[in-house]
Amino acid sequence: MTSGGLPPLATVLLLSGCGREQSALDAAGADAASILTLFQVMLAGAVVLWLLVNGAFFWMSRVSPGRFDQRYARHLLIGGGILMPTVILSALLIWGLAILPDPRRPGDGLVVRVTGEQWWWRVEYWPEGATEPVVTANEIRLPAGARTEFRLGSDAVIHSFWIPALGGKMDMFPGRETSFSLLPERPGTFRGQCAEFCGASHAWMAFATVVMEPADFDAWLEAEAADAAPPADAAARRGQQVFAAEGCGACHTIRGTEAQGRVGPDLTHVGGRRTLGAGRAELTLDTLARWIAHTEDLKPEVRMPSYAHLDAAALSDLSQYLKGLE
Repeated sequence: MTSGGLPPLATVLLLSGCGREQSALDAAGADAASILTLFQVMLAGAVVLWLLVNGAFFWMSRVSPGRFDQRYARHLLIGGGILMPTVILSALLIWGLAILPDPRRPGDGLVVRVTGEQWWWRVEYWPEGATEPVVTANEIRLPAGARTEFRLGSDAVIHSFWIPALGGKMDMFPGRETSFSLLPERPGTFRGQCAEFCGASHAWMAFATVVMEPADFDAWLEAEAADAAPPADAAARRGQQVFAAEGCGACHTIRGTEAQGRVGPDLTHVGGRRTLGAGRAELTLDTLARWIAHTEDLKPEVRMPSYAHLDAAALSDLSQYLKGLE
């Protein structure tokens, strides 16, 4: 590799992290766009300042070296070192505060309550006028073009809720509710992540955020509020029996069945989610079986025990049952 080839390669490697589902440089919401604009202006200003300072240093040390008049040097230090930075930074502060979104801005009706658990996300949708929530987990769906209010809490430790493509982050505290709002503008799927170290499986505490057209979102929310579909075939029926026999309903809820546990994620429509284990793996029959049998290996210190004692047939049937809950 030649010395001239290193900078282009480094540039390619750096840019490979941009434009993906979890990128603050690919703004898909009004709040993220404001933050991106502020970053771009600050970055441009930093580049200009770097060029001015190093240009002045180069001029005085290489082009025109020599002694400076004391009065000229004093004016340069006061003007360039005190007055100019004060004026520029004050102007940037005022402008930045003016364009940044107000996280306390109320939503347009929909409220999403998110609780950070160890290590997953409990999600409750409260449409305007609702008397009870639509409960799900580890995935968030939002209508495009409408500002949604989030109310955030935590089960045991501090978490931080962050969807880089849609806006800034907000901390989540045990025993305290924080709130902010987001206005997604572009339909798509974006990755969210806990941005505060919260324990052994912090890196595996993610969630997909799906921004949908308003009509599609309304249809999805109506379907999500419904009870679970009954098993579709013999394998799924056997899997339902395994689920009941192993006592899974003591921790998980499947609406429309006797499973009404609140310790773990709601599984009523788990088969329709993109991932399992809060972003740990893509949700497929194989990953479901592996998750059930080796939970603690896939997610250290998770509260769900591993069911390695189940044979291959029981794991397959249970996976078929859960995957069918769409």
